[in-house]
Amino acid sequence: MKKSTTHATPAAAPAGSEIKGADAVVECLAREGVEVIFAYPGGSSLELHQSLARSGKVRVVLPRHEQGGGFAAEGYARATGRVGVCMATSGPGATNLVSAIADAYMDSIPLVAITGQVYSKYIGKMAFQETDIFGLTLPVVKHSYLALDVHDLPRIFKEAFHLAKSGRPGPVLIDIPKDVQQARFTPVYPDKVSFRSSYATATAHATDDQLKLVISLIAEARQPMLYVGGGIISAGAQAELLAFAEATGIPVATTLMGVGAFPETHPLSLKWFGMHGSAYGNWAVDQCDLLLVLGARFDDRITGDAHRFAARAKIVHIDIDASEHNKNKRVNHTICSDIKFALARLNALLAAQKFAAPDTRAWRDQIAAWKRDNPFRYEASPHIQPQEAVHLLYELTRGEAIITTGVGQHQMWAAQHYDFAQPRRFISSLGLGAMGFGYPAAIGAKVACPDRQVVDIDGDGSFTMNIQELATAKIEKIAAKAMILNNQHLGMVVQWEDRFYDSVRGNTILGDENNIGSPDNPGALYPDFVKIAAGFGVAGRRVIKKAELRAAIEEMLAYDGPYVLDVVVPYTEHVLPMIPAGRTVKEMILK
Repeated sequence: MKKSTTHATPAAAPAGSEIKGADAVVECLAREGVEVIFAYPGGSSLELHQSLARSGKVRVVLPRHEQGGGFAAEGYARATGRVGVCMATSGPGATNLVSAIADAYMDSIPLVAITGQVYSKYIGKMAFQETDIFGLTLPVVKHSYLALDVHDLPRIFKEAFHLAKSGRPGPVLIDIPKDVQQARFTPVYPDKVSFRSSYATATAHATDDQLKLVISLIAEARQPMLYVGGGIISAGAQAELLAFAEATGIPVATTLMGVGAFPETHPLSLKWFGMHGSAYGNWAVDQCDLLLVLGARFDDRITGDAHRFAARAKIVHIDIDASEHNKNKRVNHTICSDIKFALARLNALLAAQKFAAPDTRAWRDQIAAWKRDNPFRYEASPHIQPQEAVHLLYELTRGEAIITTGVGQHQMWAAQHYDFAQPRRFISSLGLGAMGFGYPAAIGAKVACPDRQVVDIDGDGSFTMNIQELATAKIEKIAAKAMILNNQHLGMVVQWEDRFYDSVRGNTILGDENNIGSPDNPGALYPDFVKIAAGFGVAGRRVIKKAELRAAIEEMLAYDGPYVLDVVVPYTEHVLPMIPAGRTVKEMILK
């Protein structure tokens, strides 16, 4: 069992009478600047909800499923960079948060998950609705707390928020037994945290010698590339990245986590690369002679066969988390550093040296030719193509919307055909790949950014997994929109069946397999998302004809409230390019 080895420095004890532990929790949240908590009540968290209701200091959004609440808290965090907060009761309530906690861990999202727990005296005795959520989540959290002493609550919350957002962000779990919530005490709120281990608060900074080596490698390179991940967004280092790329003239390819870290409309952008990324981005990384990896982790969907990834290049890996160095890919040079500091210092050193970028015209000409000849494309069809719907949404929102997604083909098409010029505009479950993420995340993002258009581009399979959150949007008056690319199948799995399994359908048809709905067979479409939305009191529309698509998207965007747009598309379309799992760029499928 992981135990806290930390302690906080308390401020002077405040004057006042004793309060319940649950009341202290609410005060802790308020002191951390928490505006909203996504929380579903139950017996073991009842005291916490009562305190929240009495205080009015923190808005409570009631999801219709704890997983939806966890994903919504992530959407809030991903859209703002602030800590998202979710809460559930013990047992099944707590276990329903696990997917969101794991998702936040995989994608380095700051999250504090609070769970009620059975009375302390019943822990370990299989009491009603008891689950060892502390032990269950140990592999997927930055840190865990089981609060057994009410006096520890102020310290625990101060530490939890610090840990969630510092260094490489991630989720922290706080499990609070009901008797601790009910216990009365006079709280002492710490004004700062201190840890026995210096590692918890230390921030690594690259040395000038390390960075001067990077500059010397750039000066020698003729085919350099920047491989940029989500660490740039976590660190808020997008301005420093832009300045560095422009000063050196190095082209930029991002991961999906890094989408928006570098403007995709910029001439140096190669959008994102990897399994379904741009062909030109993949070729450029494969053939570069210097690869600077910034805030990324060599995920398998990026590298394919890691041994043959960027095999010709000298590789420099700069990341705040030293455990990522040489974990998935052996590199030539590792630098453990806060990426914002490293880039800012690199820019200063470049300016001080009056750095002249090397002559890479031949390299840039080659990349320009790849981009010209191999853009993201799709075939014309009498029916609405999913990529066409995404592109039209981009046009009508002028690229300024926050886009969330579920997981599957629609997720890839959203990233391919919507250009993101700013960070925190593309919100998607990427490391874990959790279906059902899209609409709850849109709710959280809309709560965080009420004046911005937020649209969930989803698939019919993924949307159905958390469809109950339409009730949350309606009752809480959250105008999150959903555009479903409805092909009546689990599209990405179908694509793999078509490519590698002789098109044998292994439970991937979502309706009647003997009467499959489609643009040519609208009477068999299943389910009726517009009627389901109406049942929740949410507006909706189905569109099948291409001529009606623009008006339908305009109606969705103009509607003052949550909205479901069901766009019926063919199931035969595949996401291309595609590098099969474990393969290399040499085996990329283009058509």
